[in-house]
Amino acid sequence: MIKRTLTLRRWLSAFVECETGQALAEASLAMPFFLMLLLGAVDLARAAYTGIEVTNAAKAAAQYGAQNSATAANTSAIQNAATADASGISDLNTTVTMGGVCSDGSACTGTGGTCRSTDCSTSHIETILTVNASTTYHPMSPLPGLGDLTLHGQAVQKVLNQ
Repeated sequence: MIKRTLTLRRWLSAFVECETGQALAEASLAMPFFLMLLLGAVDLARAAYTGIEVTNAAKAAAQYGAQNSATAANTSAIQNAATADASGISDLNTTVTMGGVCSDGSACTGTGGTCRSTDCSTSHIETILTVNASTTYHPMSPLPGLGDLTLHGQAVQKVLNQ
């Protein structure tokens, strides 16, 4: 009988000290944190990609508008070029502004950064085209205190063939 009691006691102590479910319990507690981290990384990657798309749309629009003075004056075609380049963005806002500088570096005195014909007496006027593009990014899982983000892109280029 003594032998039987010792065997039962060993079996109970082995059962109480068993740690086979510990890894499963730790994994089930840690999994939600890993999933939140993964979703945050995916959301950050989407925001970065959208930001790159907005900047590329501004660059494409500026390149289109800078071909000559006729394309630089056609703001709707410049905006269409930006929209065509960022086809994955539905709410792209594009603004086009034109300014001028004298080729010798002197300042223009016209309104809104434009040059008058008398501003550049010793040089010629260079037209500068600026395209600003922006969109609102909506995160998949918004964080408290951090809602939608506005992403901006800008391109500045001299107009050719003046």
